[in-house]
Amino acid sequence: MTHDGTALPPFGPVLCAMVTPFTPSGEAPDHDRAARLDTDLVARGCDGLVLNGTTGESPTTSDAEKAPLLRAVREAVGEGVPLVAGVGTADTAHTTELARQAEAAGADGLLVVPPYFSRPPQAAVEAHFRRVADATGLPPALYDIPGRTGVRIEPDTVLRLADHPRIVAVKDCSYDLPAATKVLARTPLAVYSGCDELDLPLYAIGGAGCVSTVANAAPGAVRAVLDAFDAGDTAGAARWHRRLLPLTELMMASGLPGAVTVKALLDAGPVREPLQPADRGAVDGLRRAYEELVSR
Repeated sequence: MTHDGTALPPFGPVLCAMVTPFTPSGEAPDHDRAARLDTDLVARGCDGLVLNGTTGESPTTSDAEKAPLLRAVREAVGEGVPLVAGVGTADTAHTTELARQAEAAGADGLLVVPPYFSRPPQAAVEAHFRRVADATGLPPALYDIPGRTGVRIEPDTVLRLADHPRIVAVKDCSYDLPAATKVLARTPLAVYSGCDELDLPLYAIGGAGCVSTVANAAPGAVRAVLDAFDAGDTAGAARWHRRLLPLTELMMASGLPGAVTVKALLDAGPVREPLQPADRGAVDGLRRAYEELVSR
């Protein structure tokens, strides 16, 4: 059971939205570097990993690159670590095909954004998710990130989708706690924070955990927030949350995408265009915040 007495989160409480390491030229994913990174993340407190998501630079990795990365990570971490595959695209048929490829490559779940750019109405958004959920035997998580997609998964749409037997979770990047509370109150869905700034607040009202970008750099500290809350040490959880805040702000709210800030802190190869690497000032600031976190 979780801290609020509900069922266990389907993928564990602490998931890392993992970067995709590239070779120095950026021409291909670096599977060896990915294997070292993912095994380290699991050893330092992550229950599972999200691959080929936003932080994994999914818009600039090809279909031919996504499944082999999943297979390499599965081989590295073994069968006991949940792997959730980002498969969202603007095209329902394309998304269902990626879902099938992810299932064949060893994924345990799917992360699915609403179709973007075409701005479908909510009935079409709902139909899209149902089509993807019916395409495989894997459980999907709905990925509500309107700031990137331009399309909200409205709370009432989530309530309707909760009746699908395979849809199990929501990754909430809406910054809308009242809407998340409504979903928690009226459905059995596991609601994961996708905004590191809100990991503790959402967990405190019954959220399942987090899908964390910051966990790429500081998995132990991200874990400590939730572990302290589970132990009844709410003051300790708040202290850990505040300790993480300077790094979280630089990684998530500095105007740079998470893939850029994570790669500024890790030896994980370049980012792919149109993203550009962080400049020297940003790198120095990130490293100072990280060093302050780990030294306290």
